[in-house]
Amino acid sequence: MRANVLARTLNMDRETWLKLRNQGIGGSDASVVLGINKWKTPFELWLEKTGQVIPQESQSDAAYFGSLLEDIVAKEFERRSGKKVRRKNATLQHPEHEFIIANIDRMLVGEKAILECKTTSAYNIKEWESEEVPESYIVQVQHYLGVLGPEYKKAYFAVLIGNQKFVWKEIDRDDELIEIIFQKEIEFWNHHVLANVAPALDGTSAAEEYLKKKYTHAEKGKAVDLTSEYKEKIDEYLMLKDSIKSLETRMKEIENQIKHEMKDAELAFVQNFQAEWKTIHSNRVDSKKLKEQFPDIYKQVMKPTIYRRFDIKEIS
Repeated sequence: MRANVLARTLNMDRETWLKLRNQGIGGSDASVVLGINKWKTPFELWLEKTGQVIPQESQSDAAYFGSLLEDIVAKEFERRSGKKVRRKNATLQHPEHEFIIANIDRMLVGEKAILECKTTSAYNIKEWESEEVPESYIVQVQHYLGVLGPEYKKAYFAVLIGNQKFVWKEIDRDDELIEIIFQKEIEFWNHHVLANVAPALDGTSAAEEYLKKKYTHAEKGKAVDLTSEYKEKIDEYLMLKDSIKSLETRMKEIENQIKHEMKDAELAFVQNFQAEWKTIHSNRVDSKKLKEQFPDIYKQVMKPTIYRRFDIKEIS
């Protein structure tokens, strides 16, 4: 079965393309659904797909410049590999699951294969030094191959690293992995996006902000009984809190020792590390003085804040 064309993307503006992409699960979403993406969690993806937040990629300089450099990366792949590629100016759709979509960078000419173009920071060079490919990217192209159908057997990567190093690699189709990816995506879309049920909450700021907005006010005097499993969570929470406090104290101790050694120096060096202790000048409003000397103005500029404070303590 061949992929359907959901939309033609030639001359489509980026805003429209982002809205289209948010109508389903694309290749770059696949690793998030599987929980192996180091930049985004399933909960954050759920917020995006349910329209509660703007996708992070739309605000990213890295994504913007990566898009600008895509053509250069593709041309360099052609030069080094001897292969020819062409654009696929369409958003493709799985023939059975319409929410599984694909925006493919390039198709190989005369070969049932695809090309994925990447730009990445020099800090990520180790991920591409060996024969391996980062697992999130493997999942992305296997998602694409799955959408295209069984006749597509191979994917290529062309990667510009830190604008200084170029590598290209190839991987074969993995039908077992594709099946796993699609099952996870179907479950995520049906059980979370369509049902509007959040995945497990995580420790991201997005999850914290979600809870703040959803449960703004506490009902005075209302109490609930937690299930027994939360006793273990509370024990772990308090243990982590103590560990963090201890680590922060130790970190501050080391910081003070370095500062004492630096004295009035702005910079310090040891092997390949540089420490800075710079003088920063800034102007801030003295709220206490403002309140005392200009009480009327203080009242006019004062902004009331409502928030819920969380704490855990042992009761007798």
